[in-house]
Amino acid sequence: MSKSSFEIVQPENWVPPKGYANAIVAHGRQVFIAGQVGWNAQAQFESDDFVAQVEQALKNIIEVLAAAGGEPHHLVRLNWYVTDKAEYVARKREIGEVYRRTVGRNFPAMTLLVVAGLLEPRAKVEIEGTAVITN
Repeated sequence: MSKSSFEIVQPENWVPPKGYANAIVAHGRQVFIAGQVGWNAQAQFESDDFVAQVEQALKNIIEVLAAAGGEPHHLVRLNWYVTDKAEYVARKREIGEVYRRTVGRNFPAMTLLVVAGLLEPRAKVEIEGTAVITN
């Protein structure tokens, strides 16, 4: 159990995942965070750089979560939608650094999908989250 009373579920005979959990069991108040793109609070993109947009999208998730009374360690699921698989793969190290700086060492259940495009034309990534805030 982590400090948020979450239980990470890992089948015994599976290789441990790197950077995410296969499943998390949690009890508490659920917060569902809509997909966040890499723009600021005024809905303006400050950069077209992929990693900069990832960082801003994660910061947006953390800010929305804080408004609900949560913290990064309450995240139990993140769904990532990226428009460029090659750029994601090529910049995984930078993305990992940004992730740890923004979210910390909390690695919830995650899914990454490569999509043809996002609603916002300049968006290169969109991330949605689920958190469980325990009492």
